[in-house]
Amino acid sequence: MKCLPLLRPELIIAFCLGLAFRPALSAADTQGSSRAIKQLETWLRQPRDQRPPLSQQSFARTPLTKADAQKARNLLWEDHAAFIKNTRSAEMQAKVIELDGLKMRFEIVSFGPTKPLPPAGRSLFIAMHGGGGAPTAVNDSQWKNQIRLAQAYAPKEGLYLAPRAPTDTWNLWHQAHIDRFLSRLIENLIVLGPVNPDRIYLMGYSAGGDGVYQVAPRMADRFAAAAMMAGHPNEASPLGLRNLPFILQVGELDAAYKRNQIAAEWGRKLAALHEADPQGYTHKVEIHAGKGHWMDLADKQAIPWMENFQRQPYPNRIVWRQDDVTHEQFYWLALPEGTGKVNQEIQVTRRGNTVQIDKMTDANQLHIRLNDDMVNLDATVTVLHGTQTLFQGKVSRTIWMLAKTLQERGDPKLVFCSEIPVHLKSSTTSSPAK
Repeated sequence: MKCLPLLRPELIIAFCLGLAFRPALSAADTQGSSRAIKQLETWLRQPRDQRPPLSQQSFARTPLTKADAQKARNLLWEDHAAFIKNTRSAEMQAKVIELDGLKMRFEIVSFGPTKPLPPAGRSLFIAMHGGGGAPTAVNDSQWKNQIRLAQAYAPKEGLYLAPRAPTDTWNLWHQAHIDRFLSRLIENLIVLGPVNPDRIYLMGYSAGGDGVYQVAPRMADRFAAAAMMAGHPNEASPLGLRNLPFILQVGELDAAYKRNQIAAEWGRKLAALHEADPQGYTHKVEIHAGKGHWMDLADKQAIPWMENFQRQPYPNRIVWRQDDVTHEQFYWLALPEGTGKVNQEIQVTRRGNTVQIDKMTDANQLHIRLNDDMVNLDATVTVLHGTQTLFQGKVSRTIWMLAKTLQERGDPKLVFCSEIPVHLKSSTTSSPAK
């Protein structure tokens, strides 16, 4: 009889440890996960208006394996894309979106080859026009000028979209409805462009630059980079730009409202933030010598500068500072409905499977959202605040969370299969200094 070779003790120990720590669902759980996918397929085959609420379906809460979570994600995305094509194509062809009694018209200029399309989709440049509190005809002319600027800016490839502000007010790009309109355009074009959700850029001139100062920090998770030209920030804060490359340009002689001085001041603020956090706050500031409010297209350098960047949808560190227009989701963080507040600030860091809440001001509840692109969901996840452990354990992947986050954002990269709600004892708190 042939004898098998003896294994060295250290190999036996390593083998046993590997089995002990190998993440896996039990056979019953695996079967339940597979059954949930089949039930999801059955649910999706029903006409949309005849489907029973997903929140009431037990299969939607069944824990999934990693592979089945990816299957569910794909199925839900295909269903979402079909819905967008069926219900939003007309508004994109008409080049007008209507929300809450307001209308946003837009024009699109295409650049680069259309065949073959980039595998991940085309780039999108959203360019906001100047004007403000002026007669409709004035703002219309500013919009048409922004459309003409497409040929001067000339990105290498992609779609240049110039929206017409829904109002003729001084703060035409500051108001809460702007975020909803931009989100709608992005959601539509991810499907109908098709646009790469990680290559969406925001830019604006004059009053449009005012809008970039305001919208970019509060919607930083939707853009790959942003360019402010000849604008004024009003009360906006740069803190939310931690993961959004930001270029500011004004003319040296653009003294109205102190635009030139304030741009330089923002440059100093961003430099200080970057020095304290070298992995964040990528920025560039250009005060163009001898130029006034109109920079004679010197500002077109913003386009190739922005094209160098792609969005990171799952940054390891998030700085979320709420503006006067509040949001309930930001990257992989969320707040319970109705708890977003002006000037609320949340700072969170992720290292492997550990999430550290560094700061929470004027908030005591937070939802940590996760997926398999971020962490190992088959291993223990820990959420800390200072020395306090708020959560430690394994979390489930569910169809319900995938569907919920897809419905909220319409962004395939901001879909999460797991969520950890945590509650802090104090509503104004931060971790001890390190």
